[in-house]
Amino acid sequence: MRKVRWGVMSTAKIAREKVIPAMQRGAYCDVRAIASRSPDRAREVARHLGIPRAFGSYEALLADADIEAVYIPLPNHLHVDWSIRALASGKHVLCEKPLGVNAADAQELLVAAGEYPHLKVMEGFMYRHHPQWQRAKLLVDRGKIGELRAIQSFFAYYNVAPDNIRNRADAGGGGLMDIGCYPVSLARYLFEAEPLRVCGVMELDPVFKTDRQVSGIMVFGAGTATFTCGTQLAPYQRVNILGTDGRIEIEIPFNAPPDRPCRMWFQSGSQVEEIQLEVCDQYTIQGDIFAKAIVDDATVPTPLTDAVANMQVIDALVMSAKSGSWVSV
Repeated sequence: MRKVRWGVMSTAKIAREKVIPAMQRGAYCDVRAIASRSPDRAREVARHLGIPRAFGSYEALLADADIEAVYIPLPNHLHVDWSIRALASGKHVLCEKPLGVNAADAQELLVAAGEYPHLKVMEGFMYRHHPQWQRAKLLVDRGKIGELRAIQSFFAYYNVAPDNIRNRADAGGGGLMDIGCYPVSLARYLFEAEPLRVCGVMELDPVFKTDRQVSGIMVFGAGTATFTCGTQLAPYQRVNILGTDGRIEIEIPFNAPPDRPCRMWFQSGSQVEEIQLEVCDQYTIQGDIFAKAIVDDATVPTPLTDAVANMQVIDALVMSAKSGSWVSV
């Protein structure tokens, strides 16, 4: 079984603690190098995680001919630029969500990727690959809850650290970009459509100037999706999916734990079934799916057009919050 040789651009916390260890357990992934703007930091993380090579710049990693694919967990405002540079260096790209800071930014990467049709590029929305979401999608598609009518999502955590990248407006921080992108994505995923119009309400942190609480309504042809996300709320996440005949509730929809079974509930009529999913790591699954697409020269499961469409909805929510009115997508 051939493994894809990976390089990681950044020693970000999500890479160190979640994605790299998960990919190292993958059947198709071989993490061979990591890069940081600090050579000492790169060597430290490489030593801790057992990564063979460390680079003191992102350029040096991209110049390594042995690396086939890169994972990019850089701050949001750097995603598109370094993804394009990676493509130009002949690397496949798995870029963290959100793909860019707005739809125009994401569109720039889509256009650039068109110049390299032999290279794979995908936005890292890991939640979609978890078995609980595959099961939820199957139940909806097979009409097990009747006609899909409403989705309600909550996603929140508490973070007021001034040096945290999520609290930097100039780096594309804020709740909508960091976690609000998930409810937007899952609604589009389940409805298999784009919302016709949206309404957003946004509260900014008076010091950071980032959005710390956002609520949104997305109107689809078949129903509606509502959500609230916050960076200064009690930690919580939950998704409810309601149809004409039943409902699905997902307990930990986004940060699915890799060390214990996930739970979801499926209600049909008055009967409620608790479904326990097998223990798995959604980051391992994501890495292997992307790497296998490289090995097999197959299409990635989530095309860049989906990422651009997600950003268009986010842009519309921001516009609505600023204008105080509904916005067509």
